Amino acid sequence: MTQLKSASSSGAEQLLLTLSCPDRPGIVASISRHLHGCGGNIQEAHQYSDPETGQFFMRVVFDIPEQAELDSICSGFEGIAATFGMKISLRRRRVRQKVLVLASKSDHCLADILYRWRTGELDFELAGIISNHPRETYAHLDFNGIPFDYFPVTTETKEDQERQIWEAVQVRKVDLVVLARYMQILSDSLSARLAGCCINIHHSFLPGFKGAKPYHQAHSRGVKLIGATAHYVTGDLDEGPIIEQGVERISHHDTPDDLVRKGRDIERQVLSRAIAWHLDGRVLLNGHKTVVFRD
Repeated sequence: MTQLKSASSSGAEQLLLTLSCPDRPGIVASISRHLHGCGGNIQEAHQYSDPETGQFFMRVVFDIPEQAELDSICSGFEGIAATFGMKISLRRRRVRQKVLVLASKSDHCLADILYRWRTGELDFELAGIISNHPRETYAHLDFNGIPFDYFPVTTETKEDQERQIWEAVQVRKVDLVVLARYMQILSDSLSARLAGCCINIHHSFLPGFKGAKPYHQAHSRGVKLIGATAHYVTGDLDEGPIIEQGVERISHHDTPDDLVRKGRDIERQVLSRAIAWHLDGRVLLNGHKTVVFRD
């Protein structure tokens, strides 16, 4: 499958190329030869060949000169993709992607995303916030100028509520959906539609401590490490390809409330890193795993 976004170039700019394909000789040479012929100048290049799956992964950031024809660059990559059976994406790096955030009552991840977005640490266009709780739940957060939708959900209304979410994704042309501690299980249907473009965050106690108050369960068992996991959403609950994880050591001095507080900090950090890496094309799917080209 080839995903190429073409448009006329009005000046020198930076492009981001990511690709994956069965590994074989000549891939890097073909990419480099094409970029050289187009006058492209490589600024960053990462590559990885997985010996277990036999798949090759690559991420390239390159500049193109002012007079370069973007249509020609795209068509050249289409030919390379056909030759090597590549999944390939090429886009302007400066174009901000649209992110839709889903949240529930627990708002620490939502608040953190808004802070990092406003300070420019997370560079994206915020397409809106959707919650299964009313706006008053977040009275202490500044939603000024941000589209907010309250979509309540019950067992009986879940299908209709997810239809509303999917409509918002389509109408707003959303590139990434973030479940910022959104405490609703997405259906298999919606999960499939959002494959590869929906990130979830949760504590890392699964599958041992499920259900309510996992930190309290962990405390009662005397765990020594707590953590969080950010992953892509799939139909298998909390088992999608992992993007990032974080841990912190604790001791017998820590109370259940200490675990909750420290766990929230880890969740915020892990989720923000996963979002940033996804937006910058650093995460490539590798079956049930991911390849992450970190900074």
